[in-house]
Amino acid sequence: MPQDALSLLMQSRDWLMADGATGTNLFNMGLESGEPPEFWNVDRPDNIRTLYRGAVEAGSDIFLTNTFGGNASRLKLHNAQSRVRELNRIGASLAREVADVAGRRVVVAGSVGPTGDIFEPMGTMTHAVAVEMFHEQAEGLKEGGVDVLWIETISAPEEYRAAAEAARLADMPWCGTMSFDTAGRTMMGVTSSAMADMVEKLPNPPIAFGANCGVGASDLMRTVLGFVAVGSERPLIAKGNAGIPKYHDGHIHYDGTPELMAEYAVLARDAGVRIIGGCCGTMPDHLRAMRAALESRPKGPRPTLEDISAHLGGFSSASDGTGDTSGDPKRERRGRRG
Repeated sequence: MPQDALSLLMQSRDWLMADGATGTNLFNMGLESGEPPEFWNVDRPDNIRTLYRGAVEAGSDIFLTNTFGGNASRLKLHNAQSRVRELNRIGASLAREVADVAGRRVVVAGSVGPTGDIFEPMGTMTHAVAVEMFHEQAEGLKEGGVDVLWIETISAPEEYRAAAEAARLADMPWCGTMSFDTAGRTMMGVTSSAMADMVEKLPNPPIAFGANCGVGASDLMRTVLGFVAVGSERPLIAKGNAGIPKYHDGHIHYDGTPELMAEYAVLARDAGVRIIGGCCGTMPDHLRAMRAALESRPKGPRPTLEDISAHLGGFSSASDGTGDTSGDPKRERRGRRG
């Protein structure tokens, strides 16, 4: 079987840079709160091309499609559950268009976010229905020409497994990240070590796995060290937010500077992360600073928790969720919360 574009690119490079935020960039272009970004794939395609080009021109090797909420469960909130294939296909084809004229190899990753539903027995979502929803979305992304599926911001292991199965049904290579935003765990209680363990037990494991979003770059890097401690051989992904969200004049603003994100990118690389990007709040300026730092600064030793808190600020919780606080910095934490 021929190798996928992402694996081929990873063979030639020690690290790859992913993209930044989708929502933050689109809000800056006038997307209204509560408006599904996926509608813009059809209604304002030039804005979506601008979003994609912004990442490519800032140096991203991989960028995600504007399809995060493009599953039937999310789109049903806007009476658009019948448009899953269309919105995903078009979001992907616009991305393909931009990647194909980049002048270098750029990987198009089809963004697949959570359904927003809670799984049985606490909720009503079943494995079969989730697989069906993710498979429908995956087929639309595949039709549009994505190189790889990018399952992200997942908090429940059941949902991660359902998305993995959908990738298998669509016969697509995939990557998958979870969001560790609750004192070092996902909202559903998954720890970094539990995720690493789950990934290796999947019948069709991802090309790469890791963490995205969460609280801030410090917490995300602590989670990365958790993956590293497990000793997984599988390539790691880090896509951290640009700082901590704060409210200003009715808008959420992320306080992370390009300089902070450059520090984060270098720390992630030195920790052994292969795919490094940003999440909420990460703009092209941040990406440019990250790329410049990754290219100009020599690789250093694997960072410690002390290094991370010194460069990126304190952690939002005393522990990484695994119960091991022995390596935590013994300094006063500035209670910064998301």
